[in-house]
Amino acid sequence: MKKLITFALLIALTSSCKVQQPLKSHDFTKEGSFTPGVEGPATDYQGNIYAVNFEEQGTIGKVTPNGEASVFVKLRNGSIGNGIRFGEKNQMFVADYTNHNILEIDLVTKKISIFAHESTANQPNDIAIAPNKTLYASDPNWSDNTGKLWKVTKDKGFELLEENMGTVNGIEVSPDGKKLYVNESAQRKIWVYDIVENSLIQNKQELMSFEDHGLDGMRCTPNGNLYVTRYGKGTVIILSPKGKLLKEIELIGKKPSNLTFSNDYKKVYVTMADRGNIEVVNL
Repeated sequence: MKKLITFALLIALTSSCKVQQPLKSHDFTKEGSFTPGVEGPATDYQGNIYAVNFEEQGTIGKVTPNGEASVFVKLRNGSIGNGIRFGEKNQMFVADYTNHNILEIDLVTKKISIFAHESTANQPNDIAIAPNKTLYASDPNWSDNTGKLWKVTKDKGFELLEENMGTVNGIEVSPDGKKLYVNESAQRKIWVYDIVENSLIQNKQELMSFEDHGLDGMRCTPNGNLYVTRYGKGTVIILSPKGKLLKEIELIGKKPSNLTFSNDYKKVYVTMADRGNIEVVNL
C-alpha cells in the first residue's frame, strides 16, 4: 500500500510540474518587408511598433500589434534613421546618422523637426532616454572601431561625455535612471556608468565581455534586467543588473540589430538585419 501511495504521489507531482520550454522567436512581419538597415524599434503608448527603413532606406515603418505594416513617414534631405525612442505621449526621437541629427517627430501631425544637431558627431546611432527625459546617444566610427558618447538635450544640444571609446552601439538607461549601459560591438564589451548630478556619468565599470560575436541594441525591463542582441550569433541574452547571464533566446535569423517590448512586457520584438523583418518572442 505504501508503494502505491508513493507512486501515485510521484505521478501527481510530475503532472503538476510544467516543463519550461526554451524561448524562441517567430516572424512578426514578412521577411524582406524592411531593408537590411532595419533598426531602432520602439513601441508607442497604443502598442504600435516603429522601426526604420521599411520597404526602402530613409523611411520609418509602423507595425500594428496585429502585424500590419505600413510607411509612417519618409525622412527628408537624405536623412536615414537608426535608433528610435519616445519622450512624451506623441513625441518620437530618431537618430539620423547621415545628417548628424536627433530628429523629433510628432505622431499626430507627422511633423519632422531637428531636435539637436552636432557636426562633429560620427553618426548618431542608438539613443536612450532617462526618466527625466534626458537623451543619451552612441556615436560609433566604424572605419577605425572607435566611438563617442553624448548627452543630448533641447537646451544644450549634444554634450560630449566620453570619446576614444570602442565602437559604441547599444545604449540604455536603467528604469530608476541611476545607471547608463553602453556596449561596444567590435570590442564585445558592455559598460555601466553611474548617472549623477546634471545627468552626467561617472564610475565606468565593465559589466560583461564576450569572446565572440557582436553586440547591438539593448533594452531594460521594469525589474532592471538587460536584454542584449547578439549580432552574428542570432540570440538575445538576458542579464541581471549585476551582469549575471540569466537566459538566452534563440532567434530565426543571425543578425539581430535591436529590440523593443510590448507595453505589458509579455513580448519582445527584434529587428533582423539579415532577414529584413521583425521577429517576436512571447516571454
